[in-house]
This record gives sequence, structure tokens and C-alpha cells, in this order.
Amino acid sequence: MDWHFRSRSNQCKDCEIAFADEQPYHTILFRGIESLERQDMCPTCWGKAYKANPKDTQGYISHWQGIYEVPPPPPPEAIQKDNAETLLKKLIEQNNPDHTEACFILAVMLERKKVIKNKDQIRQEEGKRMLIYEHTKNGDVFTILDPALKLTELTNVQTKVAELLEHGLNPKSNSEDDNEEIAPEPNEEASVTDTASQTVDT
Repeated sequence: MDWHFRSRSNQCKDCEIAFADEQPYHTILFRGIESLERQDMCPTCWGKAYKANPKDTQGYISHWQGIYEVPPPPPPEAIQKDNAETLLKKLIEQNNPDHTEACFILAVMLERKKVIKNKDQIRQEEGKRMLIYEHTKNGDVFTILDPALKLTELTNVQTKVAELLEHGLNPKSNSEDDNEEIAPEPNEEASVTDTASQTVDT
């Protein structure tokens, strides 16, 4: 599975001029030699190269326009339980097929909260649906496989996601936990039930 994040570039791929805050930019997602790749371009370079027909790009899959936001400074590192966003990123980076269902439900949760946006979807040769998401703040792009969950499968997946949100992907030992105060994300686990019950209709 090709689930790795593709971070938004801070400069145009062609002219290499840095994007200004709130500047429009164009993104092309295409199939590279070994994985999905992305290119971010300023409107000027986009107009010169691809405006007439973006599908002229070899391996073209999807295209959209966004507004660049200067990344905020990284927050101080804190020890806390995983919330839906950090957990999804960890699961995607692990690239483990066993996490397909959990990734899908977490993505639906974050889409409902407007943390990520669904930009496109791809039908694979075997008929499976691959969803393309972009983070609304930092512009990261990633793909999520739709596992086509059945109603009878939701309870087990819901329980798994709730446990991951409660204890984290790599829970520490009890002795370590006793020495650290960790605040859970409010209402995060409760939203799993609502999300899971609706995934069969997405």
C-alpha cells in the first residue's frame, strides 16, 4: 500500500521561488516510478506548463488549487495520548495493511472535523477505491484505502480505534504511566461511535 505523506512544498517546483503567505498554488498528483508523487507550482508556472491540459503530465492522477499558509512554528513536544490526527499519521507511516480499517475511520473522523479535505478518489484495477486527502493547514497529501466495511465489522474496528486513542499506538509500561500525567483528547473516543456507524454510508 502506498500511504506515505507527501508534504506541501514551500516553493514552486519550476521557478523555485518561495510561496508567499495566502498565495494560490496548484498541485498535481501523479504516479511516479515507485510511488505517488506531487508537484506544487505557482500560478505563473502552472499557466506556462499545464493550464491548457494538466493531464499532459505523465502519470497524471489528480489536480487541485490551494492557498499557501506559512507553517506555524512547531509546538513544544509534550507527552500525551494520541489524538485522531497524530494517530492517523503514525498508522500511515507504519504502512501496515492491518491498519487499513482504522486509518479509514480516523480519516472520516478528521474529515468531519474539517481537519482534512477529500480532494479526489481513484478506482484501482481491482475495483477498490483510494481516497486522496489534503490537510487543511499544512497541505500534506496522503491516500487512504476504502476497506468497504460491512455493518458487522464496525464494532471490532470501533473498539480497536477507541483503544488506540485511549492508550496510544505504543503504550508505555504501567510504571512509566504512573510517573506521568497525560491528558486525553476531549470527546475523541466518543466520536468513534458516531463515525463508525456512518462509514457504511460513505
